[in-house]
Amino acid sequence: MAHNSLQIRDARPEELDEVSLLLKDAYREYEKVLPPEAWEYYLGDIINVRSRLGAARLMVAESDGRLVGSVTLYLNAAGSSQQGWPGHWAGVRLLAVHPAYRGRGIGRELMKECVRLGRDKGIKTIGLHTTEFMGTARRMYERMGFVRAPEFDFHPRPETVVMAYRLDI
Repeated sequence: MAHNSLQIRDARPEELDEVSLLLKDAYREYEKVLPPEAWEYYLGDIINVRSRLGAARLMVAESDGRLVGSVTLYLNAAGSSQQGWPGHWAGVRLLAVHPAYRGRGIGRELMKECVRLGRDKGIKTIGLHTTEFMGTARRMYERMGFVRAPEFDFHPRPETVVMAYRLDI
């Protein structure tokens, strides 16, 4: 993708419903791997972007006037709903790229902006959670230098491990 046509910026208030739909479209592929009740709960959390605005930055990727990706960045991870992050870390949640725009480096650009903003604020570590079934995202995080931090894993269901990763910046 020609990144000169890609703009990473904070979401505007009038775009919040569009961001919710983008997240729903991006995460829909996981509906088949989760039990129905778990999927319904997860989807409700994912699309409730307004609930995170007080504690986090909701950023979007825009290309040619269309929202194609988003990410939520907690510059103080203690304010996130994530359990167990040290308060001096930043936290990333819900990286999403619309399925029609995948494979163009948009997710990586969103993550690079999270790292840049963290560095600008003097943050030394960024944490994130992902799962085994989110293989593409996991591989991208690992290529960017994120390493497993199993001491921050959690189990929303006995058979599910939500895996923690960290990047020292």
